[in-house]
Amino acid sequence: MITIRDMSLMRGGTTLLQQTNITIFPGHHVGLVGRNGTGKSSLFALLRGELQVEQGNCDLPAAWRIASVKQETPALDQPALDYVLDGDSELRHMQQKLAEAERNHDGNGIGHWADQLATIGGYEAESRAASLLNGLGFTPEQVYQPVKSFSGGWRMRLNLAQALIARADLLLLDEPTNHLDVDAIFWLEDWLQKFPGTLIVISHDRDFLDAIAQQIILIEHQTATSYSGNYSSFERQQAEQIAQQQAQFEKEQAQRKHLQSYIDRFRYKASKAKQAQSRIKALERLQASAPLRAASGFQFAFRPPVALPNPLLTLSKVQAGYGDKVVLQNIQFNLVPGSRIGLLGRNGAGKSTLVKLLAGELKPQAGVFELNPAVRLGYFAQHQLETLDPAATPLQHLQRLDERATEQQLRDFIGGFGFSGDQATRTVAPMSGGEKARLVLALIVYQKPNLLLLDEPTNHLDSTMREALVFALQDFEGAMVIVAHDRHLLRTTVDEFYLVANQQVQPFAGDLDAYHDWLQHQASQAASSQRQTETKIDRKAEKRKEAEQRQALKPLKDQISRAEKRMAEYEHKLTQLNEKLADTGLYEAARKAELTDLLQQQAELQKGLAQAEAEWLEAEEALQEAQET
Repeated sequence: MITIRDMSLMRGGTTLLQQTNITIFPGHHVGLVGRNGTGKSSLFALLRGELQVEQGNCDLPAAWRIASVKQETPALDQPALDYVLDGDSELRHMQQKLAEAERNHDGNGIGHWADQLATIGGYEAESRAASLLNGLGFTPEQVYQPVKSFSGGWRMRLNLAQALIARADLLLLDEPTNHLDVDAIFWLEDWLQKFPGTLIVISHDRDFLDAIAQQIILIEHQTATSYSGNYSSFERQQAEQIAQQQAQFEKEQAQRKHLQSYIDRFRYKASKAKQAQSRIKALERLQASAPLRAASGFQFAFRPPVALPNPLLTLSKVQAGYGDKVVLQNIQFNLVPGSRIGLLGRNGAGKSTLVKLLAGELKPQAGVFELNPAVRLGYFAQHQLETLDPAATPLQHLQRLDERATEQQLRDFIGGFGFSGDQATRTVAPMSGGEKARLVLALIVYQKPNLLLLDEPTNHLDSTMREALVFALQDFEGAMVIVAHDRHLLRTTVDEFYLVANQQVQPFAGDLDAYHDWLQHQASQAASSQRQTETKIDRKAEKRKEAEQRQALKPLKDQISRAEKRMAEYEHKLTQLNEKLADTGLYEAARKAELTDLLQQQAELQKGLAQAEAEWLEAEEALQEAQET
C-alpha cells in the first residue's frame, strides 16, 4: 500500500504539494489528473526515490518492483526485441547467472538458475516481448530491427514495452497514449485492465482513464483529492462538490451581509452595543468558503471565416506517396463547408500522408487536386511547433500576423489560450510542448481559417485545454479533417469517419466502437491467416523432411533389397540342388565324383545364403534405428 501523510513537496524552489494525504491500495488502478505543472510528474519522481519530501511521510513497500517509462532512448544497434527484454531486470540477471554457470560447467548452478528462469516464465519471455511489440503496432520484421532505426515516437513505444514487460508491483505511466494511435490505445487498455499490480497513470485522455482507472486523484491548489471510480465518475463527483461549495459560499455571503448590516446599524447605539459587539465576534469567527473555482483560463472561439467557398477542395483519382513509393491511390475526396471528418486507420496506413496532401505539403503523384483559391487553411501538425520563432514572444507572433491590431486587442485574444500578463511577453525558447501547441493553435485561430487540418492536435495539451478546443471546434463553421488519438475529441467534434487502409481512403460506416470491432475482426482474420500459413509451412516442412528422410534411408533400403534378392537366388539354387541330391542313384560308386561336386556346390550356396542373411539383418536393424530417430 502507498501511504502519503501530511506531505509537503518542493521542486526547483516551488512548492507543489502541502499537507497532502494520499492512500493507494495494492492492485488499484489510479488515474492522476490535474493541469500541467501542478506536480504530477514530481509525484512520480518521489515514488521512484528521485525526490525527498520536505515534511511528512511517503511510504511504500520496500520490496516492490517499480517500473516506469524512460524518457530517452539511446541510438543502439541492439534489436528492438532484445531492448524490450532489458526491461525485465530480474530475467536478465537470471540469464546472466545461467550463462556463467554454463561457462564454468557448474551443474548445480545450471540446474538452480534454469529452475529460477522457468519459475518466472523466462523461457517464454521472447514470446511475451514480441506480443507486446505487436500490440503497440510493430510489424514482425520491425521486431528484429535495431533501435536506432526507429523515429522518436516509435522509440517511446519501445520504452513503453520495456515498462510493461517488467512484471512490476507498481507501474508508473506518464501520458502513455501520447505517441500511440487509436489502435494501439485500444490494445493498451485491454492489457492494463488485466495488469495485476498497482498502476498509476498520468493522462489527459478521459476515454482512456474511463477504461482503466478505479480511482482518480486530482492535484490542484497544492493538494491532492481522491475520488472513487473512473474519470466520468470523478467529473460527476467534482461537479456536485462545486455546486455544494458554491451554495455554501453564497449562504456564508448572505450571513456576512446580514451580520455586517446589523453591526453598521447598531454599533454606536448604546442600547445595542453589546449585541453589536457579539455580531462582530460572530463575523470574525465565520470562515468563508472558497467561491466557485475560477474558469480554466482557456476560453477561445473560431471567429467567422471571411468566406466559405463551395467546394473547398476536390480530389479525383489522386495518388500520393514519397518518391517511387505509393502510399495512397485512387483517392476520391470532396470537402465542403460543414464537413467534419475524422480519419481512422492503423499507424503507417497513410493518415498523415493524406493530411499533408490536403495541406499542400505533399504534391500528388497522379490525379487531379483542385483547391479553391478562397481557401484559408489552418494546419496543425507536431512539426509546426518547431517553426515558431524561439526568440519571439506570443504577443510578437500575433503582431507579425496583424500589425494594425492594438496590443490590448492582441493580449485579450492570446489570454484565452493561457498567455495572460507576463506570459504573453515570455520568449518561446523555454516553453513546454503544451505551451507551444497552445500558441500554434492561437495563431491558427487568429487567421480565421475556413478549412482546418489537425494532425494530433491534443498531444501535450492538458484536459482543460482539450475541453476548450472541443468547444471551439463544435462551433467552427468551416470544414475540418482531424487525425487524433483522443477519442473524446473525435466523438464530440466529428460527424463522419473515413478509413485509411490498404492504400485506399473510403467512408467508414460506423463510430469509434464500430472501428474497434473492425480492428478486432482484422486481427482475428490476420491470426487465422497466420495459422493457415503456419499450417501450410508446417506441412511443406513435413513433406520436405519426409523426402529428406526417404533420401537418407534409400541406401539402407537398397542394401536390404539387394540382400533379399541374393537370398532368394541362393534359396532357389539350393532347392534345385537338393532335388538332384535326392536322386538315390547319385550315391553309387560310379557317380562318386558327381556327388562330391554337388556337395561342394551345396556348401558354397549355404555359405552365400548365410552372408546375404547377415547383410540383410544388419541393414534392417540400421533402418529401424534411423526411422526411430
